[in-house]
Amino acid sequence: MEQSLVIIPTYNEIENIEAIIKAVFQQSESVHVLVVDDNSPDLTAGKVKELQATYSRRLFLEEREAKTGLGTAYIHGFKWALARDYQYIFEMDADFSHNPVDLPRLYSASLEEQADVVIGSRYIKGVNVVNWPLTRVLMSYLASVYVRIITGMKIHDTTAGFVCYKRRVLEAINLDEIKFIGYAFQIEMKFKAYLGGFKILEIPVIFTDRTKGESKLSSGIISEAIFGVISMKMKSLFKK
Repeated sequence: MEQSLVIIPTYNEIENIEAIIKAVFQQSESVHVLVVDDNSPDLTAGKVKELQATYSRRLFLEEREAKTGLGTAYIHGFKWALARDYQYIFEMDADFSHNPVDLPRLYSASLEEQADVVIGSRYIKGVNVVNWPLTRVLMSYLASVYVRIITGMKIHDTTAGFVCYKRRVLEAINLDEIKFIGYAFQIEMKFKAYLGGFKILEIPVIFTDRTKGESKLSSGIISEAIFGVISMKMKSLFKK
């Protein structure tokens, strides 16, 4: 995984952060990790600083003053990566819902299949979700169907947050114009890549709900995803 950076946004992930960082580093001796922490009251950033003594040239921390949304955390991380020499930039949750052992698979797919965006997909082969209540599985699955219909993207898991971007994709997207901050952020990034003509590939992964810490899902995030998609599609039509 040469020239690879895994971005992990955090807010109150003290129960998971040490284990997830160590698990990522076990996948490759060359991969780097950037934690973008939103001033976690549980001192997640402090734990990362402790680990930096062990992984001084591989583990990096960016601390933000407030919790301003998943999307803005990733944008911060993307800009940090683009200011350096990384060629493969990953999105990944801190709570082990994304399995670190799948990181080399995403990397290999990007390298061998010449894919610009590789998505760890829950829905490319059935529904691969563990420990979610049926209502949430249906909500997530139907959301992806809805997005496919509205946008025309041939992507099964449009809200997936386990993604590998090649550098050139992030360079081509105007990151300052990304509007959404919740789950719709994931949709918007994929839609921008789709409009840019980049090759997007999905590979199957198993998504396992967190066992430690609290979910960040809220009704506001869901509303943003539902109504934001229509607005996003309409704006893309007017730009043509």
